[in-house]
This record gives sequence, C-alpha cells and structure tokens, in this order.
Amino acid sequence: MGPRGLPPLLLVLLGCAASVSAQAGATPAVTTERFNYTEAASATLGPSLQPRPPGTSRPPGLSSGPRPTPVTDVAALCVCDLSPAQCDVNCCCDPDCSSVDFSVFSTCSVPVVTGDSQFCSQKAAIYSLNFTADPPQRIFKLVDWINPSIFCIRNTNYKPALSFINPEVPDENNFDKLMKTSDGFTLNAESDVSFPAKLDAPPTAKYEYGARLQTSDSFLRFPSPLTSSLCTDDNPAAFLVNQAVKCTREINLEECEKIEALSMAYYSGPEILTVPNSRKKVPITVKSIIIQSLNKTLTQLENTTILQLALISAGPVTLCSNVVLEVKCSLTYTDAGEVIKADLSFLLGTVSRAVVPLQQKFVIHFIQLNTKPVPLSGNPGYVVGLPLAAGVQPQKGSGIIQTTNRYGQLTILRSTTEQDCLVIEGIRTPVLFGYNMQSGCKLRLTKALPCWLMAQKVESLLKGQGFPDHVAPFGNSQAQDALDWVPVHFITQSYNMKDSCQLPVALVIEVKWTKYGSLLNPQARVVNVTANLISSSFPEPSAGDEKIILISTAVTFVDVSAPAEAGFRALPTINARLPFDFFFPFV
Repeated sequence: MGPRGLPPLLLVLLGCAASVSAQAGATPAVTTERFNYTEAASATLGPSLQPRPPGTSRPPGLSSGPRPTPVTDVAALCVCDLSPAQCDVNCCCDPDCSSVDFSVFSTCSVPVVTGDSQFCSQKAAIYSLNFTADPPQRIFKLVDWINPSIFCIRNTNYKPALSFINPEVPDENNFDKLMKTSDGFTLNAESDVSFPAKLDAPPTAKYEYGARLQTSDSFLRFPSPLTSSLCTDDNPAAFLVNQAVKCTREINLEECEKIEALSMAYYSGPEILTVPNSRKKVPITVKSIIIQSLNKTLTQLENTTILQLALISAGPVTLCSNVVLEVKCSLTYTDAGEVIKADLSFLLGTVSRAVVPLQQKFVIHFIQLNTKPVPLSGNPGYVVGLPLAAGVQPQKGSGIIQTTNRYGQLTILRSTTEQDCLVIEGIRTPVLFGYNMQSGCKLRLTKALPCWLMAQKVESLLKGQGFPDHVAPFGNSQAQDALDWVPVHFITQSYNMKDSCQLPVALVIEVKWTKYGSLLNPQARVVNVTANLISSSFPEPSAGDEKIILISTAVTFVDVSAPAEAGFRALPTINARLPFDFFFPFV
C-alpha cells in the first residue's frame, strides 16, 4: 500500500520514473542532445558491425529479451550517395570519395545515420572530418545508441510496421480530400537547395561547398525568388550548388532599355575569381544565343556578340526585343576547388504588353574537369536495348573487373557481307538486353591448316577477347558487390567421331530474367546466364579438297517471372482469457 490519497496508477508511474533514473545514473555514457550512446568502434569507412566492447554496461531492463531486428545496416547505408561511381559533395559516407575530395568538403551533410529513433537500443554510424590531417581524412564511428525514454520500443512482433505503407494515389474520387489535408503547393521554384551562410570565415585558397563565388567587384549574382515569385537579384551563387529556378519581373515596357536584368551584358559582364581573394580572374564566355519570336519559333545565331535591348514602336503596339528569357551558366572547376571556365547560354525574345509580368528562368550547374558521367544500363532494372553489364572476377572474393567500354563487356560475333570467319575476326556486336540475336560466318576447312590450330582459332572467334564470367543482375549493379553478380555457366558439348577433326561450330547464350519489385513498376533482373559451346566432328579433308563449315552464335532472353498472385491477410483472432467470475451472478 502506498501513501493515502495517491491513486495506484500514479504510484506505478512514479516507481517507473525512479527506476529509470537509477538506471541512467548507473550507465556510463556520453550525453548528446536526445540520446545517450556508448562508443563501439572507430575506424575508416567500410568496417562491418562490431560487438559491444567488453566492460560496457547495459542498462537494467534491456539485458534480456529480443531486440527489434534492424531493417538496414547503418554502417553500409549512405542516404546522400546519389551519383553512381562519383563523389557527392559533403557526403562523408560516400565510398567513391577520396582524400582529394575531402579537401573541398566544408562539413558532413549527414553526420549521423540511425534507424528508428523510437527503439530502446540500436546501432548508429557517425561521420566526421579531420581537417588537421594532410590530406584531410574521414572519421567513422559505429556506436550503440541508448534511448533514455521509458516510452520506447524494446521488441517488435509486427513486421509490416518496419516499412512504410504505400501512399494514396490521387484520383478524381479522393482529390478533394487530399487537397484539404495538404499544406499547399509551391510552383515557382524547381530547386529548393539551401546552404548555410558563412560569416566571418577565414580566407581560403580554394572554394568550398556552399561558398559564395566572388567576382572582381562583389559576388556572382544568381536571381531567384524568395518570399514571393518576384526575382531577387542579390542572391549569391554558391560553389557546387546546382540550381534551376523561375521567377517573374514587374517591368514598364517603355523603360525596358534601362532595366539591367533584361540585358545580356548584365550576366556576361562580371569576371569570376578562380579562388577566393585572388587576382586571377575567369571571364564569362557566351557560348550560344537562341532567339525566340512572338510565335514561339526558335532560331540559333551563329554570332555570339552581346545584343542590346531595343524598344520598337509600331503604331499602338510597343515591343522590346533582345530581352533575356533564360540563362544557363556552366562552371568548370578542378578537384582543388578552383574555377577555371565559365560559359553562358542565352534565350532571348521579344516582349509585348501581353506577356507582362515577364517570367525568367535561371540555371547554374558545375562540371568537374576531366570527368565523365558513368552511363548505366538501367536504374535499377535493365532497360530494353541497353547492353548487359559483365566482367571478370580474377579470384574468389575479389571485385568484378569491367572494361571502360560498356558496349564491349559481353559481345558476340558480328555478321558481315564477306561471310568469311577469318576476315571478320575481331568484329563484335554487343549483347543488348531483351534482343534475341543470331549471327554467323563461313569457315573454309582445308588440308593446309592443322585441325588443332583451326579449333583454337574458331573458339577464340566465338568467345572473343576476354569472355566474361559474371553478369550484373541489375543495370546499376556496382563492381564491388561481387556476391550479387550472376555467374556465367559455361557448358561444352562435343560429338566425337573416329579419324575426324573436332571443331566448335556454335555458341548459344541463354539469359534468364524476371520481373522484380512492384507490379506497378517492375524492374528487369537477370537471374541466370548459360553459355553453351557446341562442337562437332568433321572428316579430315584430303589434299586439294575444301569443305565449308557454318559457324554461328545466338543469344536468347527468357522471361521466367512467376505470375503475381493476390494475397490476403488472415483474420485476427482474439486470444484473451476472461475472469472466472465474469458472468457472475448469471452463471
């Protein structure tokens, strides 16, 4: 019995709070803003999950009972890695980033990667940068996060709660209901990228992510809408921040020649400093000019000289020509954070009173020097008509080695008009996903060439140089994920005859694939690849005789997708025991 006047439920809650306070005081942990954590490991990116170090205490009450099974491995998860085979700026967990890339980082955009914050205990990955090292280094820590709240999830028995539900798709029946529950829409900007302003920052010899691009007199201006759709010209352009925005201008058509924001010279005049506070400048070059007429037809000019605004009056109609409607700025930079090139592309037009207020579009993007985007054959599933990604695994446990030419990773013999196998050696055609192909050539078998030499020649002709032993399951599969790749099953069939010459005559490749994922947007996934080399025996030709043999290759794609079946959840059952006197006094 507790003190008089306190209800039993209040006593239970006070007892829980006192127990939790005692537990928190007994657990040695470092306190952060919301959680307590105990450090479990400290290493560079890439370690596997480590167990709790010996001697680390666990809060009472969490020492027994099953924990929620983690849905993802936080040590391998990188939510800011958006570009395949390229380093994403300020993404400290990106495996494609090197020490050279860290030198232009300003901070880690995602410093902590965790699962569900409502769990009582879970793993968390913490990333930071060590700028004192030369070159800068990435610091990775795998820690155990402990939730001090008494209202946390200790174990879970409802697996669907670990993933998101499918959103409700708007249609003509539920559109009004969804419109009332939404917070409205924003239609004036194509990019909502924001970056922190750095005040009183020490001068640096390179541009860092988010730093303002300096010019000879101020900074490079990038017009954009702020609180409304009207253009604001004092917005600075930030280094490595790609943007595309639209905004409107209220103009007086009779004074259009005096409005600087409508002229080409306003955007092409500034000179960008290669690095902050330097004397070396990069002029802005006009690469192309496109003129848009009143009826929306486009004409590209061969000359890229600066055009001046011109006010045209034709009776009651007043027009303003050479008005800037769209500006595209392309900036080239080096891995040392130096801007070396600036190009502009203009879209000019003629404006009348009918199009006032005027809408303008501004685009800025950054290109790193001596880099090319890595093309994919799908994302994630294969796209019909794109080449299969394939490679060679030199030893078990290593990554996949691929050629830089994705159209030369898996090839077959290409048919030509000559039809001579010895002439077309080396001429190949790529295996394209979803395309069944067949090709061939003719081989002249004579007494002059030995049978064993002819057999090696034909096999090399069919397989090509460096026939792959693995094929990527998806179009965006990474070479380092070798365990996910599909091995090529190579089969040799031969038919022996006495006193005959055995030669390979055909290479048949069969690719089995399946539809993977949602029925609304299925993705093509390769599940099996078989290469069948068929050999046949031919009698040895006599002197002066000649025998013509047909050599062929074939590729077939087989859809092995299982038909989708509708599934229904079992009806819930109530497993509850009633008190023995529940029906008293009736029973």
